[in-house]
Amino acid sequence: MSRFINNKSKHRFLIALLTTLFISGCATISQPQSNQVEIAPHTLVSLPTPAQLGYSLTASQLITATWQHTNHQLPVQLQVTPQALALAGFSSWGSRILSLDYTHQQLTTYVMPGLGSTLPEPKQVLFNMMITLWPLSAWQQPLQHIGWQLKQTANQRQLIDDKGMVIADINYQNTNKLKGTITFVNHQPNYTITIKTLHYQRQ
Repeated sequence: MSRFINNKSKHRFLIALLTTLFISGCATISQPQSNQVEIAPHTLVSLPTPAQLGYSLTASQLITATWQHTNHQLPVQLQVTPQALALAGFSSWGSRILSLDYTHQQLTTYVMPGLGSTLPEPKQVLFNMMITLWPLSAWQQPLQHIGWQLKQTANQRQLIDDKGMVIADINYQNTNKLKGTITFVNHQPNYTITIKTLHYQRQ
């Protein structure tokens, strides 16, 4: 875990695994942004609302990115109510290194100063969580708007682009998505993200 902060090259490697984008410039609290995220070059999708999860949730999760048998981890706290969503990622010593607030279809993000080019963009971390946890119905309209689709069968989802190509496979160990490990395999580029919920409360 200490490698996550102390080695910049490994930070850059983690970005490539967790997201397909890099952020640049000074890392500060940003001005509110729209609830859109880039899921492919020049392709933006609107995120579902917090309320569309269908319940309130507080969860501690561990995101592990794997590339060529090398693992990197990011502990994350997630809180969702019908009105708002808050997400925070932490270092191995417990300091908040990135965070995001989502309310009224606006996002406000933060990355610890000095780490702006070495950490995953909070919006991309949120997208990974929402595409795995939010119900299929919450994603249908946003994805249809850009010609993409999300298919679900039993304990698997597939994210398919406007050309019919499978961009990602999402596999669940348990029909309750908050139990067991969620495996997110992105085929372009080829990397794997696992999301393990360590503790959660839902209402």
